[in-house]
Amino acid sequence: MKLILASASPRRKALLKEYGFDFTVKVSPYDETPLNLPPKQTVMEYAKGKAESVFNGLDGDFVVLGADTIVVYDGVILGKPVDKQDAVKTLKKLSDKTHKVLTGYAIVSKKGTICNYVETSVKFNDLTPKLIEDYVNTGLPLDKAGSYGIQDGYDLVKEIDGSFNNVVGLPIEIIKEKLDELLK
Repeated sequence: MKLILASASPRRKALLKEYGFDFTVKVSPYDETPLNLPPKQTVMEYAKGKAESVFNGLDGDFVVLGADTIVVYDGVILGKPVDKQDAVKTLKKLSDKTHKVLTGYAIVSKKGTICNYVETSVKFNDLTPKLIEDYVNTGLPLDKAGSYGIQDGYDLVKEIDGSFNNVVGLPIEIIKEKLDELLK
């Protein structure tokens, strides 16, 4: 069986490669229209929708991995920023606070669908306006949920409770065993 990643995320591609997976990428046409669901259900629905939309267009024996990552603060989903000002606003909001990062994942094959999520708590440092401005001006936070990437090299995060890779965008250490089993 062949593995297909239903995502264009460079971070997810890098994690799969780092863990030794041979795969191809097929970007999902799934429409991420906002759902009126709690965050946990939202990430699982998005992941499942992405994986199934790719799987349903295939002919052959494939395993398709879909994922979706969101940042949740005070019960509200913080998506990707619309611009630099939005990123600054989000980072100020998260400064010196704890938030959750949820990644939903779906693995679809002829054997069925595995769908779940992983949650990690992230505590931010007290961010100075200069750090926020310098970071946002790099452009790095503009394509990331919650306006940041834990792997970006800036001193944003004080501590995490849970999977570091989940915060990057794919809890690979948790789904590796499931993928290995299906790809035998």
